[in-house]
Amino acid sequence: MSRICELTGKGRQVGHNVSHANNKTKRTFLPNLQNVTLISDALGRSVKLRVSTHGLRSVEHVGGLDNWLAKASDDKLSLKARRLKREIAKKAVAA
Repeated sequence: MSRICELTGKGRQVGHNVSHANNKTKRTFLPNLQNVTLISDALGRSVKLRVSTHGLRSVEHVGGLDNWLAKASDDKLSLKARRLKREIAKKAVAA
């Protein structure tokens, strides 16, 4: 399982550990990913996703999972999130 947020696309970053003597060694910075269950109002069910804490705050700020997916571009979303976005769009058209 890769360490990438399913909603924001946030992944690992590479940098250096810098010692007091200014020696540099490679290291990685990993996003703070959490397994969360988000509720979709349009579908009327809950969805399990692996989301960064930054992404989770963004979803809450926008007003829920449905609003977030409506505004998000497909290139940053995971396959699971893209399918969910498509399902929500179909429900909106049908209603």
